Amino acid sequence: MKIRFFNGHVMTMNKNNDIFTGEVHTDDDVITYVGGETSGGTFDREVDMRGGVIMPGFKDCHCHSPMTLFRNYADDLPLDEWLNDKIFPLEAKLDGESVYWGTLLAVLEYLSGGVTAVCDMYFWDEWLVKAMADGGMRCVFVKGMSDNGNFKRETLDACERNYLMLNELSPLVRYDLGVHAEYTASRELLKGAAELSAKLNAPVSIHLSESKKEVEDCVARYGDRPAFEVAKYGVFDRGGMAYHCVYLNDDEIALLAKKGVSVVTNPASNLKLANGVAPLIKMLEAGVNVALGTDGPASNNGLDMFREMYLASVLQKSVTGDPAAMPAETVLKMATVNGAMAMRLYDCDCLAEGKQADMTLINLDRPNTRPLANLQKSIVFSADRTNVRMTVVAGRILYEDGEFFTDIPADEIYRRCEEIAGRFHK
Repeated sequence: MKIRFFNGHVMTMNKNNDIFTGEVHTDDDVITYVGGETSGGTFDREVDMRGGVIMPGFKDCHCHSPMTLFRNYADDLPLDEWLNDKIFPLEAKLDGESVYWGTLLAVLEYLSGGVTAVCDMYFWDEWLVKAMADGGMRCVFVKGMSDNGNFKRETLDACERNYLMLNELSPLVRYDLGVHAEYTASRELLKGAAELSAKLNAPVSIHLSESKKEVEDCVARYGDRPAFEVAKYGVFDRGGMAYHCVYLNDDEIALLAKKGVSVVTNPASNLKLANGVAPLIKMLEAGVNVALGTDGPASNNGLDMFREMYLASVLQKSVTGDPAAMPAETVLKMATVNGAMAMRLYDCDCLAEGKQADMTLINLDRPNTRPLANLQKSIVFSADRTNVRMTVVAGRILYEDGEFFTDIPADEIYRRCEEIAGRFHK
């Protein structure tokens, strides 16, 4: 399908950060033209952007999509109680069908917020991957291996089997390696994950230094802070992503920069769980690729990249005492280009000919973005998900003006999720 987007602002997010009035053309899943206004040509559809801005879709680089089923159930608790007393018992009740429908519900939320790619860490791998593919969402699935100190070779073997099998399922989905966290993994599992990473030439991602207690416990048990404890087993030898990273010290930041590990910050979830504010300025100054994620909808409790962008900026201004810290332009790059780099979606980072047609169209003709002074600052500081007019993944319009165009109707997804959640929360 050939689509022409015209009469609007084009925010390319390319290396030159080009922003201009013009057009974007797509042919199936590929961008074929990015430039000034044109005339002529044959298209299956022409979209009048009405002065809005078209840009690369947001990349939610850390989420747990099926946890939509636990939304607003386990609130106002510290992380260890939230996990051990509420979430882990609920997750023990999950089955594949529950994961499938909970993931589809998350897909609707991503699409209505301009998100075109997500990095999801969870289990029931086949069901989650299938839901992403069925929903039309681009996804990097990270297997969150854990054994809680009881190592079994089967954990690694199952991950390898799924890596080989599920990477063939859909061009929209990639399967990657991951360990849930230092504190839920035996040393044998960390070592085994590194060996599997070497065998498959694949990076490993992990939750890291999310809470002060996590760091203190790691030092007490092993004499090392989490980043060094994980790294000494070779987990970071091929890069990967480290989620949260609220309590990294300068040496750990330098380590991640040297290893080429991307940090994914989750400001809303970290605040809600009272875990603090990550030192993002130090990370960026050290050369770390910093991206944004929402974390799960049970700890956030939304999947809203506009909120994450705003918080990522204003929190750094507050903790550094510098109102110029973390400008909107930097945060917008974190939410798009840096996210694509973290997930290794190199053909989804910006708007350019030959890149994937993963885009969002932001409506600027609303009170919260008027008058128009600076497009990037308007999106980060003023806009919200209600400004999202359209979301396009692989050239397919999946959301437009409040309506979803996924293969499975939204009403059916809502109904199924209400039924499942009702069983869980009795």
